[in-house]
Amino acid sequence: MTFQTSRQTVARSMDAWNWLAVPTLTCFMLTLLLALPIRVFGLVPPEPVFLMVPAFVWAVIRPSILPPFILMVSGLLLDMLWGAPLGLWGFSLLFGYAGVLASRSFASGQGQSMNWVWYAITCLIVELTAYLATLIDVQAAPSLVGAFWQWAVTAALYPFAHQLIERFEDADVRFK
Repeated sequence: MTFQTSRQTVARSMDAWNWLAVPTLTCFMLTLLLALPIRVFGLVPPEPVFLMVPAFVWAVIRPSILPPFILMVSGLLLDMLWGAPLGLWGFSLLFGYAGVLASRSFASGQGQSMNWVWYAITCLIVELTAYLATLIDVQAAPSLVGAFWQWAVTAALYPFAHQLIERFEDADVRFK
């Protein structure tokens, strides 16, 4: 007698906790971890903007009214943690979120490599916005090398964004 087992797929819930709170809290935990005064071979590791991952995903998958509010509040917390002028990262993240929303109809449905390019360009826009706002605020140019490394490490986080996109595409009945 042969038994066939069917492969069951467990659908994840699209509730606010899984969609908004878990990614935000995860980003803060990782940000706090990298904010610890740890040096590797005398160098401080670059601080990626982990919040770019959910900001990008929220705009790509399911735009709603809550993500911009969460991005602004989270950006304010980043400003306090990193000692940036209040509103710098909130504004920069919202600017990137708006850019993804504006280009969503053109870029949605592309392959993973094209989405990575889209994500990297969004990271560049966010970093450039923060760089220019800092330049205007302090009347001095921040380190281009530091800004480049922050962008590069943040852009390298795309696999996490892709994983989050796939996770919620599986849970959202609109994609089935």
